[in-house]
Amino acid sequence: MSLYLAFDYAEHDLYEIIRHHREKLSTPINQYTVKSLLWQILNGLNYLHSNWIIHRDLKPSNILVMGDGDEHGVVKIGDFGLARIYQAPLKPLGDNGVVVTIWYRAPELLLGAKHYTTAVDMWAVGCIFAELLTLKPLFQGIEDKSTHNPLQLDQLDKIFRVLGHPTPEKWPTLNNLPYWQTSRQRMQGPKSESCVLHQVVSLQQKSAAYDLLSKMLEYDPCKRITAAQALEHEYFRCEPVPGRNSLVPIQPNEKVIGYPQRPVDFSADFECSGSQPQMVTSSHAVNNTGAASVPGPRAMSQQLPLGNMPRLAPYGIAGQTGMPGLPVNNLPVPRGPQQPHPQQGKRKEPIGGIQNPGHYASQSKSRRMQ
Repeated sequence: MSLYLAFDYAEHDLYEIIRHHREKLSTPINQYTVKSLLWQILNGLNYLHSNWIIHRDLKPSNILVMGDGDEHGVVKIGDFGLARIYQAPLKPLGDNGVVVTIWYRAPELLLGAKHYTTAVDMWAVGCIFAELLTLKPLFQGIEDKSTHNPLQLDQLDKIFRVLGHPTPEKWPTLNNLPYWQTSRQRMQGPKSESCVLHQVVSLQQKSAAYDLLSKMLEYDPCKRITAAQALEHEYFRCEPVPGRNSLVPIQPNEKVIGYPQRPVDFSADFECSGSQPQMVTSSHAVNNTGAASVPGPRAMSQQLPLGNMPRLAPYGIAGQTGMPGLPVNNLPVPRGPQQPHPQQGKRKEPIGGIQNPGHYASQSKSRRMQ
């Protein structure tokens, strides 16, 4: 007996959206879109973390964005193949093998941490946030695939060059990590504690955006901002306020960008039917500049006051002190009906440009959840 899982088709993902701006448009993603995408990612992640789930493989290709229809511009988190349920007290997850695509892998994972929490997801979101701002990966390390050792020196070097070298004073448990001393001995060059993140992402150090980003990329996972805390950050209260439709600018007279769509390959599902792979096309024609004509009300930005924006409710959990992503004071969260939420989906393979690690060809993949 075969089991088939059917999911909504998402026309876009962040990998292709970023690539389109970098290679085709040569223009940054507008602030409203960046903020709306990030807010929805955090909203979905907060739901997962509140229900004791760590995704462990967040990256642009796993962040899907809906196209034409009632959910236009709505974000869905995909690919739960590495997701795990975590518990209090924490149980070792280090035996699960290497997790998170290398460019989005938190430093505690690179240094061999056996116990880790939702903070690894928040580091990945910080990397995605920076990539939305700059149109290129923040830490483009070269993975050493000759070993299963989690220690990746080149990736650590890329992180240290931007954020400065961590110290036990800033990260008290640093000396307890299995590969910290090894990395110090094997890494060459001067060691600086200076952080140049603001220069790399071109943000003012006093800006709300930089403050949020720096808290997501905090070395110490115990100090790293949680999804729940990030949703309350000042960044999301500043103009432009995030909205449900992330793909359109606030001004109604501006054009909607015609992003490339993810092809649907039917061959893996209907091998005996003789059907050929088909490309799902949009109802909006795209001109040579990559911008479609302004559509009707369906695609217009739905700007919502932050206080009234829907939150994905947790379901029957109890908070544990010090557990990132969960309420503090060990107070139980009221049980209530589980809320349907859009943070689900699937992944996408690359076409070209910057090769995002973790992508793989679609020929052998069906449309089921990976």
